[in-house]
Amino acid sequence: MFYIYQHSCISPQQTFQDIDLNILNDAEEGKLKVVETRYEGIAPALLRRMGKAVRIGVGAGLPLVKENPDGIIIGTANGGMEDCIKFLDQIVEYNEGMLTPGNFVQSTNNAVAGQLGMMSRNTGYNTTHVHRAAAFENAIMDVDMLLKENPSNRYLLGAVDEISSANYNIEILDGSYKKEPVSNKALYDSATAGSIAGEGAVMFLAGISPQNAVARLDATQFFQAADINIVIDRLRHFLERHLQPGENIDVLLSGENGDIRLQPFYDAVENELPQHISVARFKHMSGEYPTAVAFACWLSAYILQQQSIPQHAIKKNASSETVKKILIYNNYKGLQHSFILMSR
Repeated sequence: MFYIYQHSCISPQQTFQDIDLNILNDAEEGKLKVVETRYEGIAPALLRRMGKAVRIGVGAGLPLVKENPDGIIIGTANGGMEDCIKFLDQIVEYNEGMLTPGNFVQSTNNAVAGQLGMMSRNTGYNTTHVHRAAAFENAIMDVDMLLKENPSNRYLLGAVDEISSANYNIEILDGSYKKEPVSNKALYDSATAGSIAGEGAVMFLAGISPQNAVARLDATQFFQAADINIVIDRLRHFLERHLQPGENIDVLLSGENGDIRLQPFYDAVENELPQHISVARFKHMSGEYPTAVAFACWLSAYILQQQSIPQHAIKKNASSETVKKILIYNNYKGLQHSFILMSR
């Protein structure tokens, strides 16, 4: 597919600028909220008007748009939902009268890509994919097709989602998040339904030249299924297609999220792979949200670059050998599945 030259991540952990993954930050009131930065490069007046999703998305993207990418492609499930709700509330409160346009502008799903384009005066391809848990994977496919058409170009690829009060309450009622208090440090010990809410913004600078690359995104597949057998069948075909005979992955980065209803899917994928393979997990770091797989891609790129897996992320078989290939498996609500293969 393509190579990754730079990456940037604003998450609930210390992943931006002075990265330290050995320290695991705690969830607050059942939510893993991002560690916000000083947002250098954003004018204070503009920053005050930005909703959270736009703020963290632009903050993560600005260091990379300085490289003048030929396009900006973002994936998001909900965009700036918090500002959307504020705008809808104003419609009721002011009887469709004097409404504040700022909340509306900040709430649109393409606000992050648009702001990054305007702030960097980037007039190239600019689009946002909104496909629930497949939003980031669709953005990956878009970048892949663009690079096949324009092999000398480089693109900014990213994903953004926030915890909004409206969506959080809906997901609580839906059973997606745990109703009882739970620490992210004990997330995988939980034997109840639901996970812990998360949010984040991840950005990559991508192209097809291997020069100065820190990682490679080899392949992705995403699909919808409720049957474990279909997932395993897709896994087998995915690995057969993208691994050489006798070749294997070094690490499975599993999207386990503490939801007992989804654990059979993750167990089945893990059991399908050779027993000596290292298994790591990431949602105790990011929380659960539709585009959390983008955080997994960032973590994979970091592991491949640093050759080190955070100790708290390891589930089994901590290996001292060189990590060359990482398989990411993510499952959202037992319906939307994705495999992503990354390598050095």
